[in-house]
Amino acid sequence: MRLWSLHPSLLDRAALVAGWRETLLAQKVLAGGTRGYTHHPQLRRFRTQPAPLEAIGAYLGALQQEATVRGYRFDVTRILHPTTIGSIPSIPVTTGQLAYELEHLRRKVEGRAPEWLPRLPEEGVTPRAHPLLQVGPGDVEDWEVR
Repeated sequence: MRLWSLHPSLLDRAALVAGWRETLLAQKVLAGGTRGYTHHPQLRRFRTQPAPLEAIGAYLGALQQEATVRGYRFDVTRILHPTTIGSIPSIPVTTGQLAYELEHLRRKVEGRAPEWLPRLPEEGVTPRAHPLLQVGPGDVEDWEVR
């Protein structure tokens, strides 16, 4: 499961589609709809929120908006608690986490969609974060599986 901290506009087609699918699974886990993945470390940042389902709903909403911009049709009715970003607290993310994820995405894109590489920020440039996230200084998050 990869719930990207990167802004959805940075994700290539495969990462955006997989991110949508995997976040829908995360939503199901948070809603108690499955016994699998209940201890997945990337869910920690949503579980610590005052309203986890609203937080994951806002996260999904941003993915759906990016998909719409690109002409894809992600079914917005699959979001259990549609929530607008700004109506709930931001989730913190570190610059180290964003840098780690950018390099992870870069390695994936090199193999499957090299034409997407020019859209990614250069090394050393802090990439934009998902709009639900608030960027602060720090190393790779402790929930990241390396």
